[in-house]
Amino acid sequence: MSVAMSSTCPGLYCGRMMVNGSAEGVCGVCPRGERTNLQKICERCTESPELYDWLYLGFMAMLPLVLHWFFIEWYSGKKSSSALLQHVTAMLECSVSAVITLLVTEPVGTLGIRSCRVQMLSDWYTMLYNPSPDYVNTLHCTQEAVYPLYTIILIYYAFCLVMMMLLRPLLVKKIACGLGKSDRFKSIYAALYFFPILTVLQAVGGGLLYYAFPYIILVLSLVTLAVYMSASEIQSFKSLVTKKKRLVVLFSHWLLHAYGIVSISRLDRLEQDLPLLALVPGPTLFYIATAKFTEPSRILSEGGSGH
Repeated sequence: MSVAMSSTCPGLYCGRMMVNGSAEGVCGVCPRGERTNLQKICERCTESPELYDWLYLGFMAMLPLVLHWFFIEWYSGKKSSSALLQHVTAMLECSVSAVITLLVTEPVGTLGIRSCRVQMLSDWYTMLYNPSPDYVNTLHCTQEAVYPLYTIILIYYAFCLVMMMLLRPLLVKKIACGLGKSDRFKSIYAALYFFPILTVLQAVGGGLLYYAFPYIILVLSLVTLAVYMSASEIQSFKSLVTKKKRLVVLFSHWLLHAYGIVSISRLDRLEQDLPLLALVPGPTLFYIATAKFTEPSRILSEGGSGH
């Protein structure tokens, strides 16, 4: 009762409903799509996501697509010519799922969404900030303070899984004749493992990923590019551009580099941030330059050991 009669609600996320221009009722959780303002009144989320929010959603949307492509390539290898079509199908699945997710999110029927701005890390973990005004009873005010950045990813993953189960088995059965019966569905089985992992990752670490994803993109793209170029024994630009597959991998990593740089800079000041994109080819140039210098020494060492 003391909570209901107090002038302001305790905790960070407890609030009262606004009825006929006045705050009424006891302090509690705000309805979905609302969050408390500075006066502890539940207020409807009416803002549009910032560029950084869209970049975060794009990163989370890319994760299942990249994993699809990885496992399709891993299990197809050189034994089947169906990998390319499976890649295209995976992109179609994720694209359609993304569009459907935006359409069913408020405002329903449009590709835009309304949201609450992320103010601090605790906004992602409101369940950890339920207050105890009398130190005995807990006032439960768990809500989606970052609406809809938390749940929209989970909805998207659900649609991706449904679309995959509807499209991919029929496609693989028709075109993956170069693979054995036990191998042709392995990329689908892999997705049945990584989708629950991605769901738990979003549910537990969504807030941490929101702040760290630009640096994760840069680090992973640099590491994977270096590993790929090393495994492919790329020592010069000529060996890099002679195969279309290598060019596709290279430009994909360059796009990821640019995505990470834009996410970090947020393009707040275009005249200073846009020149940073010139750094995108830097890791590739550095690797090829160092490879040219290390190759002669490697040949000499092998020749010396032969004698």
